[in-house]
Parts: sequence; C-alpha cells; structure tokens
Amino acid sequence: MSTQAEASPGALPDAAQRRPFRRPGAHGVTGALAALGWLGAALVTRVWPSLDDWPHTDALLALELLLALLSLALALTLTLAARTRRVQAGPPRGWLTLGPWLLALALGVSAWEIVTAKLEWLPRPFFAPPEALIAVFFDDYARLASSVAHSFGLLAYGYALGALTGFVVGVSIGWSRAVGYWLHPLLRLVGPLPATAWLPLAFFFFPSSFSASVFLIALASAFPVAVLTWSGVAGVNPAFYDVARTLGARPGFLILRVAIPAALPSVFVGLFMGLGASFSVLIVAEMMGVKAGLGWYLQWAQGWAAYSNMYAGLLVMALMCSGLITLLFRVRDRVLGWQKGLLKW
Repeated sequence: MSTQAEASPGALPDAAQRRPFRRPGAHGVTGALAALGWLGAALVTRVWPSLDDWPHTDALLALELLLALLSLALALTLTLAARTRRVQAGPPRGWLTLGPWLLALALGVSAWEIVTAKLEWLPRPFFAPPEALIAVFFDDYARLASSVAHSFGLLAYGYALGALTGFVVGVSIGWSRAVGYWLHPLLRLVGPLPATAWLPLAFFFFPSSFSASVFLIALASAFPVAVLTWSGVAGVNPAFYDVARTLGARPGFLILRVAIPAALPSVFVGLFMGLGASFSVLIVAEMMGVKAGLGWYLQWAQGWAAYSNMYAGLLVMALMCSGLITLLFRVRDRVLGWQKGLLKW
C-alpha cells in the first residue's frame, strides 16, 4: 500500500512541495563556498607579496572582505529559509541566486590577481591587476563620470528619436497599404545599411558632431523598431478588427486600441535590438568626432597607453548597457502586465 501511495498522483504534490525547500539549501552551500572563495582571494591579496608596489591594494582587500561577508549573509539566509520552510513560492529568485556567480567571481579575481600582480605572467602595461582598476575609479572618477554623463545624454537623444520615428513608420506601413507602397522600398534600401556607413556624410551635412552622432544613433535604432512594429501590426488577427468594427469602432480606435496594443510585444523586441545597435554606434561616433563620452575616453586611454583606464571604461560601459537593458525589461513588464501568462519571455 505504501508503494502504491508513493506512486499515485496524490503523492506528487507533496514531492513538489518539498523540492523548493531543498533548493534554497543548495544555494546556501554555494553561498558558503563563495564566502570561502572571497576569503581566499583576500588572503592572496594580503599575504602573497606583489612584484610591484600597486596603489589601493587595501581598497581591493576591503572589497574582497565585504563580498565575503555578503556571501556569508546570503548563505545564512538561504540555509535558514530551507530549514524553516519560509520559501513557499518556489526556488529562490533575484539576489538569492547570486551564490554561483559570487563563487565564480571570487575564483576569477583570484586568478586575475595571481597572473598579473603576483607573478606578472601577462605583459605590462597591456594587462593590469585589479588594484589598477580600483585606482582609476579613485583617481580619475571626475573624467570618467563626465564621460558617462555625456554618453548617456547622447544615447538618450538618439535612441528616443530613433525609437519614436521607427514606431511611427512601422505603424504606418503595417496599417496603410498606400504608405507601405512608398516607405517599404526605402526601408528595405536604407535600413540594412550599417549606420556607421553614413558617418562621413553625417559629419558633412550636420552642423556639429553632436547632431551628427544623434542622427547616426537614431538611424541605428529606428530600423529594427520600424521592421518589428510593422510586423506586429500586420500580424494582428483580423478577427479583432471585425469585432471592433461591429461595435462601431473607427479607424483611429482600431489603430490606438487594437493594432498597437496587439503589436507591443514585437515593438519591445525591436526596442531591445535598437538599444544594442545604438550603443555600438554611440561608441564609434564618440571616437570619431565627439570630444567627450565613453568612446572618447577609450580612445584617449589607448592613445596614452593607459590600459587600466581603458579597462575601467569598458567595465563602466558594460554596466551602463546592462542597466539600460534591465530598465527596458522593467518598462516592458509594466506595460505588458495585462498580457501576463499569455507570453513567454
């Protein structure tokens, strides 16, 4: 009887209920390993002498000890959740799943410190230890912050203009055959060309490097938004329009209340693609003509062989792009909240 009870469908929910409580414990073990990893990294930094006198070694040591404490706190939280069964909604999410990443980062930072500062297996000045990057953030934070502000402003102008233009063009082509007759060939002709190919003409026709850069970023982001918005509007189920017309809907209502909401998932895919394209064009445009920004900062650091500054700029650039993508995800989840459960992202 006990075997039949265990094999019966009624026994499955109990097993499914027990599984989430084991997973926090597993993540807790990983968090504890991450704490040990960061403690090991701190010992490497403190005990193993470097071949050169690098500044801000104490700052690196303090950062490693702080991450060890955070990893230990994560491990204790997940272990307590596993024992007291406080995690009721399933496996851990969000920051509770950072244990494996914290462990991988601890091992990576330790290896980076060993092959650069401790053994100098990688040639200088092309490769710098973690202390050198921390020194950049301490000593050159003003120039780096100014570059981030300039890049963000330029990207915001160009991306907003391109996304709005692409959205309007995509809705117009998807809704009107007459508009599509004229704009569709132009979109197919101009859109696939890389935005950087227009760089010489942009700097010739526009009065300033800033306006030329805004145009290039807008051009890079407009094409994917226009194509995917057009695809989303054209792919709306005709039955939706028929039902709305039966209830007396006019063309304006059909566009604003039927076509655009149904096409929003495709629109956001275009926005994500446009953001990546515009970010790459941003860096190229800043390297060519703009006198500030992250692209300019990378070129300046490379010209002076300040590779630590270059790596710090790349890190800030990656964090900036990742943050903007995360923000766009949040906006998408808020705008498409009414479609929750219908779409898989």
